[in-house]
Amino acid sequence: MRETFAIGSKPLTIQLIESILLENMSLSLSDSAVEKISKARSYIDEKMSRESGPIYGINTGFGSLCNVQISTGELEQLQENLVMSHACGLGDEVPADVVRLMLLLKVQSLSFGYSGAQLETVQRLIDFYNEDVLPVVYQQGSLGASGDLAPLAHLSLPLLGKGEVVYKGERMDAQSALDALNLEPIALKSKEGLALLNGTQFMSAYATWELMQAHKLSYLADLIGSVSLEAYDGRQEPFDERVHLIRSHAGQLKTAKNIREFLAGSELIERAKEHVQDPYSFRCMPQVHGASKDAIAYVTQVVTTEINSATDNPNVFPDDDVIISAGNFHGQPLALALDHLAIALAELGNISERRVYQMISGRRGLPPFLVAKPGLNSGFMIPQYTAASIVSQNKQLCSPASVDSIESSNGQEDHVSMGSNAATKCYRVVENLERILGVELMNASQALAFRDGETSEFLKSFVGMFREDVPFVEIDRVLHNDMAAATKFIQEIQLDPELIYA
Repeated sequence: MRETFAIGSKPLTIQLIESILLENMSLSLSDSAVEKISKARSYIDEKMSRESGPIYGINTGFGSLCNVQISTGELEQLQENLVMSHACGLGDEVPADVVRLMLLLKVQSLSFGYSGAQLETVQRLIDFYNEDVLPVVYQQGSLGASGDLAPLAHLSLPLLGKGEVVYKGERMDAQSALDALNLEPIALKSKEGLALLNGTQFMSAYATWELMQAHKLSYLADLIGSVSLEAYDGRQEPFDERVHLIRSHAGQLKTAKNIREFLAGSELIERAKEHVQDPYSFRCMPQVHGASKDAIAYVTQVVTTEINSATDNPNVFPDDDVIISAGNFHGQPLALALDHLAIALAELGNISERRVYQMISGRRGLPPFLVAKPGLNSGFMIPQYTAASIVSQNKQLCSPASVDSIESSNGQEDHVSMGSNAATKCYRVVENLERILGVELMNASQALAFRDGETSEFLKSFVGMFREDVPFVEIDRVLHNDMAAATKFIQEIQLDPELIYA
């Protein structure tokens, strides 16, 4: 029987969300969330029964049409029209894991009771999550302000029996999925369409997924870098704790500590070295990897605040008898943070490729391109090209989205965050980093085999696991297959959350 997590029972964290996903928990609403949602909805219904004046998003048009008042008899149609007309996404489909996060985070945002959604609507989103009914959502279309309008419209269409979903691995129209589950379409009430579409759940879902990977990849960068250090016959002095205590950035201290622990008991690291110094890509791992760790920590703080916030508009405050139209949907906090995250992760890939370059150079007693009979065999020559190409693409992807803005809605929405583009660019940087680290691990494990002497038991075990998927290269073979297997190893290896979130 699936364990259930009650939305509203405690604040969400990135680590908690990862546990919910990995343990395949179902969702429910806490009693306090049910109370808050019901209270806000009752307040709107009561207020609309006694007031006839314009209230933005409830009985008016949207955006620059905010001054057009809508008659009481057309309020439900207004909300349905909003969802349909805003479903204007294009491009690639949002990955399934991110769509699940969008559903979870939309429920979370509505659960605070500042949105005025019906309890039935929120419960239907939970039904979709629990039954793995995943709306088809597209990556392009959001400006990252006024909420992620287009992607959230596609997320919401199936509530109405419209749009498409993937259910039980099959793509189908939403009404067919509702029929299979014996569910009727939701009839949206006043304000609900706007509550569903105004929000940052597209950006924050991507950000959450990216952070889950970032914490893992940051740890793996230290681990794989340690294998490379051993393979390159590197020195251990740069990781001495005393060095880092006098420049005590948290990420730097953590990286140096990780590397010391990975190397503990190694014969290779303890033996005398002919060389006095190592290149920066080895010697400065604590400073470079550590700076990325600090950036990841900052972005985690921003995203954690975001996913525990109400981000739609207008906001409903039943206790104060007021509905306030403001701008909590604006994605600027996420846009800046996601640009920062992309740069931090790209740098982990940048320095990783430099270590690869050093290992294939024929120095430190290693054969050129890490293969016997170089010349007849090209060995690991071209994987470095591939890594370099991917690193270069990451640099291009790190051009910040958050410095751009395009006026929309006839000037009513005159500054937007472009956080959605920051989110989708960062996703590609994450995927690229997985590939780069896979190439480094291929090279490092190959180079390590040419060393006499033993590495630490920890690194020996790690390389042994990798060798089950990617064997030693004796002579030239099609290395694409090995590189794909190395990437899959990086993606699928399960690490202790207490290690990667420490």
